[in-house]
Amino acid sequence: MSDFFDLDISFEDDGEKLDLSKIPAKDLLAAIETLPDSLREVAMGVLYQKRTFSDVSQALAIRQSELVTRLHRAQLAISMHLMRR
Repeated sequence: MSDFFDLDISFEDDGEKLDLSKIPAKDLLAAIETLPDSLREVAMGVLYQKRTFSDVSQALAIRQSELVTRLHRAQLAISMHLMRR
């Protein structure tokens, strides 16, 4: 398993781009653990375990469109969590 993860998210802050593309695994896991259950399961499966959308959506018995919605919410929450540190 890789030591870094790419959330593929960045924010503009006072004209400077905050790059969150390289997150240490321990920091990502800590941020995932703060998420509500419905987002945590998606983030753990897709972002941390690197499983496919299809695999995770089937395991959670949700449609892929719902998985994508939850994933975007999880990514935003993780990014906000990491920015607050």
